[in-house]
Amino acid sequence: MATKYYFAVDLGATSGRTILAAYDGDKVEMHEISRFRYPMMPACGHLYWNLPLIYQSILDGLRQVDVPLTSIGIDSWGCDVAYFHADGSLSGLPYCYRDSHTDGAADRFCSRMPREEVYARTGIQFMDFNTLFQLDTIHRDSPEIIDGADKILFIPDALAYMLTGNAVCEYTVASTSQMLNPATGDLDEGLLDVLGIPRHKFGRMVSPGYKIGVLTPQIQESTGLGEVPVVAVAGHDTASAVLAVPAAGADYAYLSCGTWSLLGIESPAAIINGKSLLYNFTNEGGIDGTIRFLKNICGLWIFERCREEFKDAPADVGALAAMCTESHCDSIIDPDDPSFAHPASMTAAIDAYCSRTEQPVPVTVADYVRVTFRSLARRYGTVLDRLRQLSPHAINRLHVIGGGSQNKYLMQLTADELGMPVVAGPTECTALGNVLVQLRAAGDLDTLADMHRVSVNSTSTKTYKPQHQTK
Repeated sequence: MATKYYFAVDLGATSGRTILAAYDGDKVEMHEISRFRYPMMPACGHLYWNLPLIYQSILDGLRQVDVPLTSIGIDSWGCDVAYFHADGSLSGLPYCYRDSHTDGAADRFCSRMPREEVYARTGIQFMDFNTLFQLDTIHRDSPEIIDGADKILFIPDALAYMLTGNAVCEYTVASTSQMLNPATGDLDEGLLDVLGIPRHKFGRMVSPGYKIGVLTPQIQESTGLGEVPVVAVAGHDTASAVLAVPAAGADYAYLSCGTWSLLGIESPAAIINGKSLLYNFTNEGGIDGTIRFLKNICGLWIFERCREEFKDAPADVGALAAMCTESHCDSIIDPDDPSFAHPASMTAAIDAYCSRTEQPVPVTVADYVRVTFRSLARRYGTVLDRLRQLSPHAINRLHVIGGGSQNKYLMQLTADELGMPVVAGPTECTALGNVLVQLRAAGDLDTLADMHRVSVNSTSTKTYKPQHQTK
């Protein structure tokens, strides 16, 4: 077949990329067009996302395309939303999920609807920044924002709306909100009633592969492109990433390893019971009705924040990891402890945690790096043990995707901690999953098996086997 071209927008925490993907009927080759940053914006005592900057960066990427595009797809992080007026204009900047205004928000909401009922309706892990609790907080503190909004859209849906003028609510990103009921496949009316927000503000629920619309005439003129379709891909970046995991069979768990670590399995149905609530596991939507049963873990966020404080230390992650051989600090922190969510100083937060738990306090850069990575691997082991108790199938290996899969030190630590093989790679699973949905929407692929075949043809991996028992 003649090569066809697809445009993927992949947005992560604080940085994004635009990618031109070429498909020849066998494999996908991806070429990065642009990379851009959008740090959390502090203003008026809150943290916001500069959505106009993100949107402009997408347009800049589109302007560099010099081949005919089959379609465009956008994936991003979950939970955060943007607000729009009836005329389509943006109503202020979206709050960032790391803003501290939601501290304690889950407990406040659950004083009006019991925690057990919220979990039974959604099957979602309780985190203060979930959309449910963000909206509840904003409605309490600044009701004019929500009352005055004609549309409330998740980030990939908001950007698609700005490109096409059509508002939708894509299933996978909506499933991160703790507002979607997996039994009905739509936002839960009982939760919306407690919030006091009508369903129509969130747009029509659509599944991955739905054609949202084409670029507006204004955007066509601005970019030099024609009536290119914008497709609702698996809009949550983890949903896109999991779709592209090059794994055969079902006896594995996946780990999307980046700023956040998401460890879980694919399940044919939601797993909602007393033990999943006790362990605070989440049921997020995947493609074709599958469920991503997983646990959100504070991932490389702690390491990245520490790096900002290191003076005269190597910038390369591999070089920093190599320094761990110089350290003998065996302290272990809990990456999910609330003290690491948004501290003024991450190294100070680690020091305080170690002091509080009567462990040696790190001194050198090597100490901090070793403690951070060993603690993350230990947390993976704890979560995997709990996941095995809930999984409907055996788990015999771990597939790690995302940028963290390139960290050889962390991958070997994880294999040792878990006592089973760790298959690392690819790093580009999210963008690949984005493109795979576009391929199917265009009729180039049909089944999940077809998508898996193309994923395997388009990627490479490295396997780490356990070398040392850590427990």
